[in-house]
Amino acid sequence: MAKLNMNNEQKLWAAWKASEDPEAGNLLVEKYMPLVSFHSQRISASLPKSVNKEDIKSLGLMGLYDALNKFDPARDLKFDTYASFRIRGAILDGLRKEDWLPRGTREKAKKIEAKIEELEQKHLRKITATEVAEQLDISEEEVHQTMTEHLFSNVLSMDEQVQDHEDSEGKRFVLKDEKAATPEEVLVKGELVQELTAEISKLSEKEQLVLSLFYHEELTLTEIGEVMNLSTSRISQIHSKALFKLKNQLAKINDLKH
Repeated sequence: MAKLNMNNEQKLWAAWKASEDPEAGNLLVEKYMPLVSFHSQRISASLPKSVNKEDIKSLGLMGLYDALNKFDPARDLKFDTYASFRIRGAILDGLRKEDWLPRGTREKAKKIEAKIEELEQKHLRKITATEVAEQLDISEEEVHQTMTEHLFSNVLSMDEQVQDHEDSEGKRFVLKDEKAATPEEVLVKGELVQELTAEISKLSEKEQLVLSLFYHEELTLTEIGEVMNLSTSRISQIHSKALFKLKNQLAKINDLKH
């Protein structure tokens, strides 16, 4: 399909809002489908292989439909920004309802965390994934994958602070107002952010770059691989290893939010 110019897109929105014209709706969906693919790929990067990636994309598509129905073109708001909130929110809501993290993975994560704590108390230093893997007789890749999945489940629980009512657009995707926090909570959280920043600075240059490109520049793992001239699987390994190193700090921040 040829790219829509601004004037044509405005006509499509007018037709869609006036009578939900199916052709206009289909053209708008086609134009913004890349948003669904983008957010599906980003979220899927931290999910177990057992999770059907097409199901994730279907959830994202539902979010796009929801955005089309609720968006007001007359407002001073870009649709791709609004739709991104709806798409990501629909995917996360669907994942929470399905409880996608298998019980076995949760139990394995608990064993890994217990072993990390045991080894840290014994050696009085940070423990590597290799040491944990040797102690539990599992592969280092399995340690990384398990902890990445567990961290993502923590992110989902953090997102549960999001409001469920829809009395005004966008509110559903806004976390609890920080102004409601006590001065003590603000101080502690600031200290934890500083601690996490310090831990990130200790990562290797490649790990810092992958995290920056993924979370700040919002590139997919495949796109990061192209930038760094590495395979997607290698980028995934670097990403998982970095998250493993940051696990304790991220867990502290998650505890503060509950």
